[in-house]
Amino acid sequence: MTRLSGVPLKFTFDGRELTGFLGDTLASALLANGIHRVATSIKYGRPRGIVGAGVEDSNALVQIEKPFPEPMQQATTVELYDGLEARGLRGQGRLATEPDPARYDAKHAHCDVLVIGAGPAGRAAATAASGRVLLVDDQPDGEAPEGVRFLSRTTAFGIYDDGFVLALERRGEPPERTSRQRVWRIRAKRIVVATGAHERPIVFPDNDRPGIMLASAARTYLNRYGVLVGKRVVVFTTNDSAYEAASDLARAGAEIVRIVDAREGYGVIGTDGDEHITAAHVAKLGELQGERVPCDLLLVSGGWNPAVHLYSQARGTLRYAPELGSYVPAGDLPNVSVVGAAAGEGLPETKVLWQVPAPESEVDTRFVDQQRDATVSDVLRATGAGLTSLEHVKRYTTIGTAHDQGKTSGMLAAGITAEALGADLADRRPTTFRPPYTPVSFAALAGRNRGELHDPVRVTTIHPWHVEHGAEFENVGQWKRPWYYPRPGESMADAVRRECRAARNDVAVMDGSTLGKIDVQGPDAGWFLDMLYTNMMSTLKVGRIRYGVMCGVDGMVIDDGTVIRVGEERFLVTTTTGNAAMVLEWMEEWLQTEWPHLKVFATSVTEHWTTIPLVGPRSREVLSRLAPGLDVSNEAFGFMTWQDAEVAGLQARVCRISFSGELAYEINVPSWHGPALWQSIVDHGATPYGTETMHVLRAEKGYPIIGQDTDGTVTPQDLGMSWAVSKKKADFIGKRSFARAENNRPDRKQFVGLLPVDPFVLLPEGSQIIESETVPEPPVRMLGHVTSSYDSAALGRTFALALVRSGRERIGETLYVPVGDEVVPVTVTESVLFDKEGARRDG
Repeated sequence: MTRLSGVPLKFTFDGRELTGFLGDTLASALLANGIHRVATSIKYGRPRGIVGAGVEDSNALVQIEKPFPEPMQQATTVELYDGLEARGLRGQGRLATEPDPARYDAKHAHCDVLVIGAGPAGRAAATAASGRVLLVDDQPDGEAPEGVRFLSRTTAFGIYDDGFVLALERRGEPPERTSRQRVWRIRAKRIVVATGAHERPIVFPDNDRPGIMLASAARTYLNRYGVLVGKRVVVFTTNDSAYEAASDLARAGAEIVRIVDAREGYGVIGTDGDEHITAAHVAKLGELQGERVPCDLLLVSGGWNPAVHLYSQARGTLRYAPELGSYVPAGDLPNVSVVGAAAGEGLPETKVLWQVPAPESEVDTRFVDQQRDATVSDVLRATGAGLTSLEHVKRYTTIGTAHDQGKTSGMLAAGITAEALGADLADRRPTTFRPPYTPVSFAALAGRNRGELHDPVRVTTIHPWHVEHGAEFENVGQWKRPWYYPRPGESMADAVRRECRAARNDVAVMDGSTLGKIDVQGPDAGWFLDMLYTNMMSTLKVGRIRYGVMCGVDGMVIDDGTVIRVGEERFLVTTTTGNAAMVLEWMEEWLQTEWPHLKVFATSVTEHWTTIPLVGPRSREVLSRLAPGLDVSNEAFGFMTWQDAEVAGLQARVCRISFSGELAYEINVPSWHGPALWQSIVDHGATPYGTETMHVLRAEKGYPIIGQDTDGTVTPQDLGMSWAVSKKKADFIGKRSFARAENNRPDRKQFVGLLPVDPFVLLPEGSQIIESETVPEPPVRMLGHVTSSYDSAALGRTFALALVRSGRERIGETLYVPVGDEVVPVTVTESVLFDKEGARRDG
């Protein structure tokens, strides 16, 4: 008997140094070294051995310790490599505390036909297919038929809509710069499932001892790995396939001491042994006493379950095949077909035997799901409690929820449940198969998207200047935005007051490059934006800008921003920093699912542009110096318009937009010119300001920030923005929801301002608002909450913005805000607290 390639590999298991060979799995190497006990059961602490030879194994869970800690690995699927260190699991495993040094990645593949499984049926299907054919199989060996692309060591673990399949390629323990595992994202016009079948065991007392194995597994270890797993063998079967295993083992030198065939009326009613089986008890079915047959290996074959998991994931219907005692595909799907053993073809007929009758005992050792330590008694307890659905029994007992997902236990549980209820499995709906078909690590799913690539830190091109000049930063989405610029000895409050005074009384500058920017183009772009925004965008003239509010289908505000008309069929949409990706995804959802006929293309250009707001009474003066060729007068350059011009020697797009209520301009240049433009503006005396000052300035003017002053339950009308809702448009997203009774309740929360009676009290954001000057006994009626709260240099006091029930009707009233042990009285006011007439906007 030849042992694989003859290339030796050193490995360690449970502290023992052992030798295997190239091509071994950890399980085959352990068996070759005479090790059958691999793990300990999680609930009862019973010794557990190797049952299968692949993904169907329910017992042999190990903890990989080196080269990197990985818990809950199946020894039957771990390919052996030099230096591997592992131990059997005594319950749960141990997660790594250090970063995984291995690399993981993902690739895409497109094909006309995807064949899953490279057995005889799969190879025949791949050979017969035409076009681009991709064949995947989880085994490391084999060659592809001519003209067929072949991915070995690759397990398809999920089938999704529209021919989308996910598969995991195990690439071994690689050298540096090579990925360890790869997720394949496959798009196929047609899928052929040729995943074969799993042999199932039979339930009898003490059926979990090490040395009890599926007959097909023993045959695999012998013929593929050159390992004879036992010398004195008892075979317990309900079908002909186990005879082939017995014949192979006998030719290899094993003694087949007894074949127990249930079709002849005999069965195994128990076993002996501690760490390993020493004997099987054989009796006529129905009898409780039998003959003790010494052995060191008990092979079991209770029939075969077609591997219909992927077919079922594709929403295929299953039917019960009584001749097999298993569920099989009821027929092909439009783009998915099943062939070979996966379709029930070529499988031997079997005597359906779920369990062997056994005497009553205090401790039930008739294990249905060995990984979960779930027994026949657990199933009977579930049915006795009134559960009749196989899905409910599964949830009650946890059978089929472990790493093997019930590949050997699921059908047993269904059969025992049906027997207990006196039901026919043909009338029972099987449990639902869900992805993944086999365990997939989070590291593989994440691929390269981990660490900084999982949550990238995004910075603008001006970021080095901000760092050099001592800016403090805050995280906005993934962006690092300057929060404020403290001078030596300045507190945050002092720095923000100084920056606010510069913006209100002089000139200030901000890095606004993080605002989302989406280029929307196409003949239908105007109509598309009309549907997305509550106000009209298609009537906007080239060179003009319009503020817009975007709502969800429920009529609640999800974002706001400006729309700039660049050309007859081109618009530039700006969004809030944190919602840029969401808005683009929202656009694509409607374009791809509801309005695919529209000729519209939307592309993110956020990082293409550096955007610098120039703010304050002197902003016009500074801009005129930077852009002498641009007429910046109100008559030539009106509010909410844009012009292209040369600014500081750079080609720029200048917009008259203000988020502060002051005379302001937003200057846009290609991002690589951002630092030069910024330095030129600062050299002309502009004071840099950060996001905290921006918040104060906009709050003084009552401008809401979506996501801070809104919470997903706020309509434009609640914000006092009825003026931004068009009455001319026949429809837009969210319009119908405005007519809902819920959206028109008089006691809805509305956006208002709050002035603490004590002008030096700063209300904590999120504070609740009540009606009484003392906090009553619970339940306390909450009128709303504080959304924004600041100390204002322009107002000479603190103020807040809030959402308050019937807020606009309460203007002038005194309400109360509990803060710690005190209750702070506040006066409700309009949301606009500074320059209510808007006189400062035009300078």
